[in-house]
Amino acid sequence: MRLYYQSQLTEQKLQALCARSTVDDQATQRTARRIIAAVKREGDRAVRRFSLQFDGVQRSSFAVPPEEIRQAMRAVPPALKQAIRLAANNIRTFHRAQRPDTITVATAPGVVCRREARPIERVGIYIPGGSAPLVSTVLMLGIPARLAGCRQIILCTPPQKNGGVPSAILYAARCCGINQIFAVGGAQAIAALAYGTQTIPKVDKIFGPGNRYVTMAKLLVAADPTGAAIDLPAGPSEVLVIADGKANAAWVAADLLAQAEHSADARAILVCPDKQKVKKVMVELNRQLAILPRRQIAAAALKQSFVLITSNVEKAIAFANFYAPEHLALNIKNPRRWRALVKNAGAVFLGVFSPVTAGDYASGANHTLPTAGAAKAWGGVSLENFLKFITCQEITRPGLRALNKIIEPLTAAEELAGHQRAIQIRLSGL
Repeated sequence: MRLYYQSQLTEQKLQALCARSTVDDQATQRTARRIIAAVKREGDRAVRRFSLQFDGVQRSSFAVPPEEIRQAMRAVPPALKQAIRLAANNIRTFHRAQRPDTITVATAPGVVCRREARPIERVGIYIPGGSAPLVSTVLMLGIPARLAGCRQIILCTPPQKNGGVPSAILYAARCCGINQIFAVGGAQAIAALAYGTQTIPKVDKIFGPGNRYVTMAKLLVAADPTGAAIDLPAGPSEVLVIADGKANAAWVAADLLAQAEHSADARAILVCPDKQKVKKVMVELNRQLAILPRRQIAAAALKQSFVLITSNVEKAIAFANFYAPEHLALNIKNPRRWRALVKNAGAVFLGVFSPVTAGDYASGANHTLPTAGAAKAWGGVSLENFLKFITCQEITRPGLRALNKIIEPLTAAEELAGHQRAIQIRLSGL
């Protein structure tokens, strides 16, 4: 990991330090555009070609048949089944509490405005499954989709080398009530969900994290009026750990590696006001990395990551707000004291016993979070992401007459006589 001192960095250098080139580079965009165009034009034929090219798999059908799902129910070990059910319960409990109330307000006499939630009818869920099939993501997205009342939930996930889908993913999907599952991954899956193919239904909104190509494909289809909306830019994993002099170096190192092992594109950032603590963390990082099964992936991620030494915790949090990480871990004394200063982060983990791993799997909060600085404007996935809100207005005759005292001068100022006529034609007959 590279080492920097905040006091020695200009604002331009800080901006360069915070840049994530894994999402918006031109090569990634060109590849994603090519895949999307082909799937949009050829449908299943293009999806089958890209699945063979990128995954080395050619299934007779993308759809996972009921028998394969039934076999998965039997193949998942009892302990894992119980873990999935317990995690699902925590996730369901937290997301059920997010259900919004209907709002009815009389803004003026005879004028009533109402805001009501409606489920998005057709949603697509993308579950990464390349080097690490994310069973937990099935729960994080399937449960709120079901609670929201989405009529159709389509799940896409990359096939394994044998052409199948991991049994645990199929079991988790069944726990969420998802029956339409397709063994398709990558940008081709995003394109298929966005535009529909002969086999895969078109959806209204796409959810789920992924690599740079998946993330770029999501951004591209969201920009196309004929494509699909997306939840948020959820690309390669990021963690920023703020540690003070009292932090346990081994624990900090473990938190950094936990996210670094996701992919070579991941980012693991340490921000610390204590130089001696940084040295201890680096020793622990090397020791733990040497015994990590995915050490090659984690080592590649660490090469793109860095350590920043600040003068105090307050400046460390100020940098975190500038960086806007997906995960922010406050491994510091009295973390609640500093929580109010955090402005930009996908999820915040307070205190030494709140590792990011807990949020990744089982605490109940959603782990699908904005990356690459998108936390400055986006929040993580919640129940509301699967809903849309409709406003209703009901106005009485006296209410309309009173409103016209506001509307008439405004329509005149905007020179929109037709708007005023729609009011006047009603009032003239009263």
